[in-house]
Amino acid sequence: MMQPAAVPECLAIIAGNGSYPHAMARGARAAGVKRIVACAFENETSGDLSELVDQIEWMRVGQLGKMLRFLKDSGAKQAVMSGQIAPKNLFDLRPDIKAVLLLGKLRERNAESIFGAIADSMKGAGVELIPATSYMEEALAPVGLVAGPAPSRKTLADLEFGMRIAKETSRLDIGQTVVVKRGTVLAVEAFEGTNAAVLRGGELGKKDAVVVKVSKPRQDLRFDVPVIGPVTIQTAADARIAAIGVESGKTLLLEPEKLRQLAAAHSISVFGLEG
Repeated sequence: MMQPAAVPECLAIIAGNGSYPHAMARGARAAGVKRIVACAFENETSGDLSELVDQIEWMRVGQLGKMLRFLKDSGAKQAVMSGQIAPKNLFDLRPDIKAVLLLGKLRERNAESIFGAIADSMKGAGVELIPATSYMEEALAPVGLVAGPAPSRKTLADLEFGMRIAKETSRLDIGQTVVVKRGTVLAVEAFEGTNAAVLRGGELGKKDAVVVKVSKPRQDLRFDVPVIGPVTIQTAADARIAAIGVESGKTLLLEPEKLRQLAAAHSISVFGLEG
């Protein structure tokens, strides 16, 4: 796994929603980072992140200029993206002048091009964007059974089929999660996000469908790393999903103890697949 060459004195976390920013802050602190600052987004970042960092700056999604000024003034030389931004907030984007100029230069507006351009802007401000898996090595999914009961032979076959399909849809930049049952694709994640796709596929499958989540081929690990956590397990339980397959070594498991407890309680197999 890629890690920073040396533990920095100060690390900036660009914090989206969920518990990922909290896990990143704890991991960085345990690795010896002395000062942690956070860029937090209104209606996205959890307010209690302030308890784990030394400084937090709140801004709207799209305020690129404010983020760059904060990063430069913070003294951080490295930054990491942790957590996602909800699609509804991306549609309600009110970009500042800096963001408008950045977007205007892009021929394509997908995750790679937008975040890659943001990373270049950060580099211009003297801040390196490092892999989103940094300080999180212990949270990466292993190969084989992660949680819940061992999957049946039929379930394993569906997981392997789902892996092939998800790798192809992710290569086409459609989505990184699919829901399948008995060799049939029930749902493919698009802009709605993983949980919505799981619920849609579960409704169509009625019972015992499987979910597979993978990384994109040649994925830039500085952003958009596959993640599952307790919310994923609860969503799968609501959708009566039998198993969740994740790409080993490239998928982060958030709140792993709670994840395992929920998987056991709902008899959902969580299985690490080799990419």
